[in-house]
Amino acid sequence: MMIIRPIERRDLADLLTLAGKSGIGLTSLPQDEDTLSARIERALKTWQGELPRGEQCYLFVLEDSERQQAVGVCAIEVAVGLTEPWYSFRVGTQVHASKQLNVYKSVPTLFLSNDHTGHSELCTLFLDPDYRHGENGKLLSKVRFLFIAAFRERFSARLIAEMRGFSDEEGRSPFWESVGNHFFSIEFAKADYLSGTGQKAFIAELMPKHPLYVDFLAEDAQKVIGQVHPQTVPARRVLESEGLRYQGYVDIFDGGPTLEAEIDQIRAVKESRLAKVVLDETPMRADAPALLVANDHYQSYRALLVNADLYDERLHINAETAAALGVEQGSPVRVITLISQEKA
Repeated sequence: MMIIRPIERRDLADLLTLAGKSGIGLTSLPQDEDTLSARIERALKTWQGELPRGEQCYLFVLEDSERQQAVGVCAIEVAVGLTEPWYSFRVGTQVHASKQLNVYKSVPTLFLSNDHTGHSELCTLFLDPDYRHGENGKLLSKVRFLFIAAFRERFSARLIAEMRGFSDEEGRSPFWESVGNHFFSIEFAKADYLSGTGQKAFIAELMPKHPLYVDFLAEDAQKVIGQVHPQTVPARRVLESEGLRYQGYVDIFDGGPTLEAEIDQIRAVKESRLAKVVLDETPMRADAPALLVANDHYQSYRALLVNADLYDERLHINAETAAALGVEQGSPVRVITLISQEKA
């Protein structure tokens, strides 16, 4: 059975394994034991209520219960940019015009911004390649919306997700080569590692404070602005199916797009509802809709996918599923269809 749960200290070895498989570009999952251990401790302190808002982060794992192994990870930062600046490039336009010369030209630009300060962020989404089948990816990504819906008061009004930008099979980022490399004079992998391990002060010290003209960049760099890594395409589609959209902000390292939305307008947040558990050992219908179900227990959060029908706000599940969720007959659970009915 595949179960979503809060991360625990015992997951460090599995998290290191996942980091080793993630490759260059996933800055929030560096292959560094000290950094990942500190990330786990920060998540545990968040659940224990020991951190200020700007330091809070919820970190979840997808566990294969039969192997007792964490095979996926995802996270939510509660409010970015409150303890250290949060940087993005805003894709804008600058107009050059002269009536006398009859010249009018609009030029695309990149401007360093902190516009997302205070927003909540979806991050650190990675699923072991061996488990990229069925609905595991959707479960891992969308469970964060269900958690936000259950504990809405803990998050901001707006939600963002920085998507991994394009890099080739050798780990080369055209955007970095044309932009960041000129200001940092280090390899993309090194900058990626420094950012992922929390060493971000160099961004403020070295990045240009004036707009960059996109037309001055290499052609291959221009083409990847706002584009995602090939492995990230499915993750982008999942978020867009819930209502997040690209609004003209990109990552300063690889040019990947930032998706964003008002939290209360996200499908899984506004359409999730509570149902009561009915224990039923009748075999579930294979053609029943896939439902994402969570127990809404803050300290011992559990979520999984079930194929079941809802009747009068009652969810019929068997004893094994109930035990995995940590619920019993009559317990309330939060439910949302895995796929929007309009797009099913």
